[in-house]
Amino acid sequence: MIHTETLLSCEDKKCRDSEQLGFLWALSWLASIMLAAVLLLVLWSILFHFSTTEIPAGISQPLKLRCLHCLILMTIGLVCLCWWFRLYFKCKQKVSLSIKDLRFDGVPVRMYQPKTLRGGPWRTILYFHGGAGHFGSVDHHLCTPNEWYTSSYLFNHRYRLSPEHPYPALLTDCLTATEHLMTHCEDYAVDSNSIIISGDSCGGTIAALVCQHLLGKPGFPKPRAQILIYPFLQAVDFNLPSYQKNQNKPLLTRRQVVENIVQCLQQDMSLVDKALNGSHISQEKKMRYQKWLHPEIIPEALKTHGCRQVSPPSPESFLDDEKIKEAFEMISPLLAEDSVIRQLPECYILTCTNDALMDDGLLYKKRLEDNGVRVTWYQLEDGFHGVLFFINHWLFHFSAAKQGLDSVVAFINNL
Repeated sequence: MIHTETLLSCEDKKCRDSEQLGFLWALSWLASIMLAAVLLLVLWSILFHFSTTEIPAGISQPLKLRCLHCLILMTIGLVCLCWWFRLYFKCKQKVSLSIKDLRFDGVPVRMYQPKTLRGGPWRTILYFHGGAGHFGSVDHHLCTPNEWYTSSYLFNHRYRLSPEHPYPALLTDCLTATEHLMTHCEDYAVDSNSIIISGDSCGGTIAALVCQHLLGKPGFPKPRAQILIYPFLQAVDFNLPSYQKNQNKPLLTRRQVVENIVQCLQQDMSLVDKALNGSHISQEKKMRYQKWLHPEIIPEALKTHGCRQVSPPSPESFLDDEKIKEAFEMISPLLAEDSVIRQLPECYILTCTNDALMDDGLLYKKRLEDNGVRVTWYQLEDGFHGVLFFINHWLFHFSAAKQGLDSVVAFINNL
């Protein structure tokens, strides 16, 4: 005779086994989909890389650069998260730092203070991270503890990003935080005469604009220096020699430069092609800016020969919207008047031979020097846009990154 309890127990066991099999089947199905998606992503990234990317002849480790570019195309979000954890724990383990998250007039700021610093006031570095205005954070690569600020405070700003917050939100945040610090120097043991404003890529754009805006605000101390690392500095001419020569080179193509600008300004993407062919700025203003943007200004040793002469757009193709034209000019610190340029503090500019933005830095250098501003310029012959992002990275470390950072450190130490 079989007891009812035994029958129920058997039925329960069959149900549990059935549920487990169903769960395992669903799990294996999900894993198969994920694996297929990963394989497709890998295949797409490789095809995209080889069909659109040129590896510069001067790069000493081309295979490594190819692998890096493909990896970024596949897993940039995951990679950034991994870097955050690695760099955060690295900073805790290797450097004796006091790290505080603060708010400067509502803007989130992270302060790095070497514990060896006592007394004060001390030299201070304000840093604005890159990321084209729509990614990046206070955990950005160059803000991790290293020798470039062991004798300085460093404040890294968590500014608002597009598309949720279109330009000029990021500039407004950086200006607000900078002004707050400059009016509260004593509260943070900051030497008001030794404030360095710095940034890389679009962070370099912000640093240049912040320095220019501060000139029109009486009562604020003048920054001791500005540090611009492969900065974007003008949105008028995207056919300069370096844009042509490096238009398809990693990690920033010519088209990506313009797309990033249009997205940051939250404009229609149809503007991209207009900007690439030069019809986003009136011919009259182009002629006005030509004295600052002409390729002949570029040093002969760095001039890219063989670049095509771009024909002017037809009159009917020019953009009619004056507000959009003004927006392109508003994000162009290279176009400031001489009366502004000549008041700027001493400047350090780093450019890379294999970067579409190289000529922006060279033209700004010329403008500053013509107006009596001292410039320290460093050219990374083996460098490309974003190379310092990978300083001391466990896998994708490039020798050019250390060379660039060493140059920045030397500049700061000599101030």
